[in-house]
Amino acid sequence: MNCEAPRPGPAGLLDLRLRDGAQLALFLDFDGTLLDVAPTPDAAVAPDGLTGLLAELSAALGGALAVVTGRAIADLDLRLAPYRGAAAGIHGAEIRFDPARQAARQAAALDSGVLVEIRRLARFEPRLLIEDKGASIAVHFRAAATAERRLERELTDYVAASRGGLRLLRGRKVFEILGDGFSKGEALARFMAAPPFSGRKPVMIGDDQTDEPAIQACIARGGFGFTVAGGFFRADQADFAGPDAVRAWLAELAAPPARSGGQGA
Repeated sequence: MNCEAPRPGPAGLLDLRLRDGAQLALFLDFDGTLLDVAPTPDAAVAPDGLTGLLAELSAALGGALAVVTGRAIADLDLRLAPYRGAAAGIHGAEIRFDPARQAARQAAALDSGVLVEIRRLARFEPRLLIEDKGASIAVHFRAAATAERRLERELTDYVAASRGGLRLLRGRKVFEILGDGFSKGEALARFMAAPPFSGRKPVMIGDDQTDEPAIQACIARGGFGFTVAGGFFRADQADFAGPDAVRAWLAELAAPPARSGGQGA
């Protein structure tokens, strides 16, 4: 992540909070950040202790914690049960401020014809996995790496021929067709305009190109973005070596000052 102004690393930010009482608003990607990327979306399983850690950290931050993910919020809740917190799903197409309420849709579902066409374009490789999220359609090529270039070309041409209204988003071993008007960055901005996030210093942790809009939204508001090594960020570029390091840092952030040693990832 590039930032013109000097910024603390994860350990420095933890020290800042403990020493100066800095009030943080924390935003976390899910796949590749909180847990390792699984072979398929349905195979992702939260590691032991993650749900309790998120509940503890949310309490420590006064509720100013949100998971910002490409998954639908209902799917996120299923994998993090019994934890339920503020969240943005499908790259900002849905958002939930209050864990006690239902998520609000920020974008309509794509026309059914889009799914039909995506399935037609993907017929050349049966190992491609098509995931219909309503407001977006993801085509996963983790099991078919050799199909990447052709798939990208086919989807790019399709979006261009649609003459507006659709865009192509690239993630880790996935391409996603979405409508216009929403992003993780837009979702973060909406959170920061509402309590308990407003007035705090925003921090985003992500591992992928899809997280860049949220990272930049944090920087624009005087906050910070931290990156996780994996698909998009190289190990020598990233702030965290992987999800294990992220979870260890979050545990320190959640700990009371008397117990925290201020050591970051």
